[in-house]
Amino acid sequence: MAVLPSLNSIRVGVRILINGEPCQVVSANFMRCQQRQPVMQTKLRNLINGKVIEISIKPGDRIEEADLEKKHADYLYSDTKGIYFMDTESYEQVSIDSEIIGERKELLKEGTQIEVLYFREQPIAVNLPPKIDLKVTSAPPGIRGDSSGNVTKQITLETGLIINAPLFIKEGDMVRVNTDTMEYVERA
Repeated sequence: MAVLPSLNSIRVGVRILINGEPCQVVSANFMRCQQRQPVMQTKLRNLINGKVIEISIKPGDRIEEADLEKKHADYLYSDTKGIYFMDTESYEQVSIDSEIIGERKELLKEGTQIEVLYFREQPIAVNLPPKIDLKVTSAPPGIRGDSSGNVTKQITLETGLIINAPLFIKEGDMVRVNTDTMEYVERA
């Protein structure tokens, strides 16, 4: 495990070990007060249980970078026990608890390529691509005349996800969805 050399190495997105568990830096603010040591005030999200904690890190504190392994995988299916992926290199099936992915599992369709993060050979997190293309299975017709401003309608996608989209989107169209906000981006 690599030890971070200075407080300046701690920035948003860096993954570090706190109490033996991997955490990702959500925010980092460098504070320098008169007659005191400089301190890095951080908010960290625990990658195992999802809890957010606040920690102040002082110069001289030993902060280790979390040793996470990334493996590419394809989505296979999900059931009540979990979500199943296939490692693209070893072709092994990996089962991940559906709580790890949360509501973003509604973005997954068969064959979606993702990245699984492992900590001590246990899958702890999933990185989805920034945008996913999905087919519209149900879209009510757009009503003309009410077009002042940003008018949207609710559409249903092939995975069962319901999102808001512009009036011109119709059944059978392919749309691009942002995986972070779960919102319509553009027609694919």
